[in-house]
Amino acid sequence: MENNRKNRKDFVHIGSVVNQAFRSVRNDADADMMQVWNVWNGVVGSTVAENARPAVFKGNLLLVHVSSSPWLQQLQFLKGDIIFRLNQALKQELIKEIKFKIGPLE
Repeated sequence: MENNRKNRKDFVHIGSVVNQAFRSVRNDADADMMQVWNVWNGVVGSTVAENARPAVFKGNLLLVHVSSSPWLQQLQFLKGDIIFRLNQALKQELIKEIKFKIGPLE
């Protein structure tokens, strides 16, 4: 039993393992882009965040899943403002384009 307790000290939080693995296969700009998930709710507000979530990115393109067609249309009108505010929150111009698609909000 004492041996099991010793081994627990060697445990590492999964977030740090994933972050290290991610940085080893992606460039720094991609790692910076991961911060979108951290700032999303604060940038778009709770109502939009309940109906739209960042899904993936490729280069400077961010794909955002939305809950319905009306939300997709509404966010098209807000796209420029969302890009501007995301880049402000990220403190650099990482996002140049956003595409909205109906999809799972996970």
